[in-house]
Amino acid sequence: MVPHHHQLRTVRSATGLPLHHHDPLVSGNPQVAAAAVAAAAALSQAGTPPPSVVVPPPPTSDAAHIIRSPLLEEFRSNKNKKYELKDIVDHVVEFSGDQHGSRFIQQKLETANSDDKQLVFDEILPNCLQLMTDVFGNYVIQKLFEHGSQAQKTILAKQMEGHILSLSLQMYGCRVVQKALEHVLTDQQATMIRELDGSVLKCVKDQNGNHVVQKAIERVPSQHIQFIIDTFHGQVYHLATHPYGCRVIQRMFEHCPEDQTERLLEELHRCTSQLVQDQYGNYVVQHILEHGKDEDKQLIIGKIRGHVLQLSKHKFASNVVEKCVAYGNTEDRRALIEEVLQTRPDGSYPLLTLMKDQYANYVLQKMLDVVDDGEQRDLLVSKIRMYLHSVRKYTYGKHLTQSK
Repeated sequence: MVPHHHQLRTVRSATGLPLHHHDPLVSGNPQVAAAAVAAAAALSQAGTPPPSVVVPPPPTSDAAHIIRSPLLEEFRSNKNKKYELKDIVDHVVEFSGDQHGSRFIQQKLETANSDDKQLVFDEILPNCLQLMTDVFGNYVIQKLFEHGSQAQKTILAKQMEGHILSLSLQMYGCRVVQKALEHVLTDQQATMIRELDGSVLKCVKDQNGNHVVQKAIERVPSQHIQFIIDTFHGQVYHLATHPYGCRVIQRMFEHCPEDQTERLLEELHRCTSQLVQDQYGNYVVQHILEHGKDEDKQLIIGKIRGHVLQLSKHKFASNVVEKCVAYGNTEDRRALIEEVLQTRPDGSYPLLTLMKDQYANYVLQKMLDVVDDGEQRDLLVSKIRMYLHSVRKYTYGKHLTQSK
């Protein structure tokens, strides 16, 4: 069933895969669309009922009826018959565009011999670009990248050249690009990803494209993605505070060598205080605390020290304070804990505030978990016990009553 806004005239190719006017690889090519319509009309005039044409539904209908070949209809209805790939010769593309047919081909490709794989590959190839953006067809292409021969993978990826950007921005196409980057050889990886040059930021901010950039950073040798890193200069704060950009920045710090990320880390350190309080930026700072070098951790913890109480009460920054406590060295940990044990100049007790706060109480729990045995631990535990009567009525402080 398709929603009302998808009630578009649908033309099917001779192989049975739907050609939609809104298909990103068809809509920009009126010649392709016109040729498809003409082919369907020619079949109709020849007296053959055109299995490739779907008549627009009446206004009261909410879906277009897709006409299937007798073979696909039998496959869908007869669950008892055991089918093999050779049984669907000349129908591979149609099956790939069908939910049940696609699943069948995927399962068979996992254990198919080279002849059966070639059978599927030969039929898929002329229609592969269209299948890559199809809700069910994309999975068949992915299976070919996983289980096909290296020669087949190379040829498939060659068909994608010139279309990497449009595929990367498409819901299903982006999955195929990612799978291709996992399975093609380095030279072809470099050729594919280079097509994003000039559109890197567009991809990073896109709900589909960001996954392709992440995969490139993870799988393509660093010398071939320098243009991606260059794009990030001057953009670290902007990207780190973006819902998709923050993921890409984390992958970069995780996989790229130090000589590529050094300047970007310096840029990040200049805005740490803002990032820790951002709903996305805090994750980037946490990532550095967990996986970064000691000197980078020190720089971040230096920005937190002196502000533990204030930041612990912040919804997002409190997560960063927890990581500082967990991943800082012994000296840092002691200093951070000491900060909440002191009585403030105004006579208030930071520890009591932490115990009552919905976010800060988790920071305090982390302090209890990691504090070194000895004088500081004894002091922390005794002070918590001293204030327990004050927090029993607070939902957020209740779990602290179970602490040692």
